[in-house]
Amino acid sequence: MFKNAKNDYTGWLVVIGVVVLLLEILFFNSGLIFSLFFSGGLIYLSRRKAGKKSGKVFFFAGIIFLLISVFSMMTFRFLLLAILLHFIIQFSKSKKNPNKITLNIKESEQVGQEETLIKTKPLFENIFFGQQKTPSGVYEWNDINIQSGIGDTIIDLSYTVLPKGETIIFVRNIIGNIQIQVPYEIEVSVHHSCVVGSTTVLENHQSQVFNQAFQLKTAGYDQAEQKVKIFTSLLVGNLEVSRI
Repeated sequence: MFKNAKNDYTGWLVVIGVVVLLLEILFFNSGLIFSLFFSGGLIYLSRRKAGKKSGKVFFFAGIIFLLISVFSMMTFRFLLLAILLHFIIQFSKSKKNPNKITLNIKESEQVGQEETLIKTKPLFENIFFGQQKTPSGVYEWNDINIQSGIGDTIIDLSYTVLPKGETIIFVRNIIGNIQIQVPYEIEVSVHHSCVVGSTTVLENHQSQVFNQAFQLKTAGYDQAEQKVKIFTSLLVGNLEVSRI
């Protein structure tokens, strides 16, 4: 019953949101369509001029105009209000009907030993702005799993000793470039997802990538004792995986 009520509640929010959007376009903000098309046109031009300075100018101008248009929309304000009301309602229900958890505790016949956990310092941190890169000298390797906002990530594997087996690199970025340099004797597998950008994975180059995901790996990857599996995702930016 609660699940059906929740679905009805969500459905009504969607219907009301669509109605508010139509009313805004037809009666209150007729220039919204032009603003959205203008922003989309600038972003499209940036793709046509990828790699040039004018392409970057068109892209950032399109993003700025798009954000201004979205933030000024009455529908966007309604969405924020709906989210706020949703959290208030959920909080109120949780106070009235708190979840009760019953514990069934049984005495263990064997006394377990406390496990020892070792904390290691990661090579990279999650940041919103700025560039991150591996040290320029010899360093100890730790698998990488990070997410960043705006900035570049540079990983050079020639200054470290990779362990036997499969090494994992996981990088998620919003806007920026990812550059990974791999020694010649190491086999590589790349899983990449990007909305707008370009990719260069060893000898494979794509100058314009639009909303694509792909997987590439070297021929000897499956049988190799030492190998690197790379997972990357970008909203806007370039990926480069090269040998060093």
